[in-house]
Amino acid sequence: MTSSAPLTLDDIRSTLATAQLGQRLYVHHKVSSTNSEAMALAQAGAEHGTVVVAESQSAGRGRLSRQWHSPPGANLYCSVIVKEEGRTVEDTEWLFWMPLVSALAAAEAVQVTASIPLSVKWPNDLLYQDRKVGGILCESLRMPIQGSIVVIGIGINVNLPQESFPEELRQTATSLFEISKSFIDRNRLLARLLYELEQGIHELTTHGPSRLRQAYLNRSCTIGKRVRVILGAEQEIIGTAESISSEGALQVRPHFTALTGSPPELIDVRAADIIYLRE
Repeated sequence: MTSSAPLTLDDIRSTLATAQLGQRLYVHHKVSSTNSEAMALAQAGAEHGTVVVAESQSAGRGRLSRQWHSPPGANLYCSVIVKEEGRTVEDTEWLFWMPLVSALAAAEAVQVTASIPLSVKWPNDLLYQDRKVGGILCESLRMPIQGSIVVIGIGINVNLPQESFPEELRQTATSLFEISKSFIDRNRLLARLLYELEQGIHELTTHGPSRLRQAYLNRSCTIGKRVRVILGAEQEIIGTAESISSEGALQVRPHFTALTGSPPELIDVRAADIIYLRE
C-alpha cells in the first residue's frame, strides 16, 4: 500500500515533549477500536494521559456510530485517557469543550508536522478544502472516586493513497499524503499531537475556554456557511452558522419561514449532524 514507517515506542518517544500525555503508551498491531481499549484501561484505573495507538482497527468508530475506515500501516488511530485534575471549569463545560480542543490540537499538530493548514468543521471534523482528513470521537464515563474521565479518540488519514479509500469515500475524504505528495512520519505526528493536546487541555483546565474559542473560530470552516442541522430523525433546521458560544455550541440563525418582521433568534446547537448547503 505505502512505505509508511511503522509506529514504535522508541520512535514516538524520541520526539515526545509532554509532561503526562503518552508517558504511559501502548502500541498495538491491531485492535477492534483504540477507544474500546482505552475505555477498558480507564475503567481498570489507568493513569491520566495513558495513550493507546494501533496500526489498524477492525471496528473503528466515528461520531454518530459511523464506521471509521482503518486500514493497516498508513494512518493514525489513537486514544487518550484524560481525567479531571485541578480544573476550574464546570463539569459540563469541560466535557463539551474536550472534542473541540482535541480538533484544534490535531489541526495544529498537522500544521507543524506536515505544513498543511486544516480547517475544523463543527464540532470536530478535520477538513482540507471540504474533504475530510480526520475526526474525533470523545466518550466519557464517571468513576465514583476519580470523577469524570474522557477517552479522546483521534483518527487521521496520513499516508493513504486516494485509490485505497473505499469507493464511497473517494470524493469526500483525502489524506495528508495526497495533499503534500510526500510521506508523513506518523511517529513524529503522534508525538506532536500529544503535545498540542496537553497544551490545550491545560489551557481549558486552568483558564477556561475563552482563548480556545477564539482559536477555534480562526480554524472554523463552518462559520458563515448555510447549513442543514439534523437534530433527529424528523427534526432539522436550515439556517446560517454565525458563531460558537462560550460553551462551544454552534450558533445557528434559522432562515425565514414567514414574514415575522424580525430575524429569527440564534439557536445553540450542542449535538447534531451538520451538512453544508450550496449557496
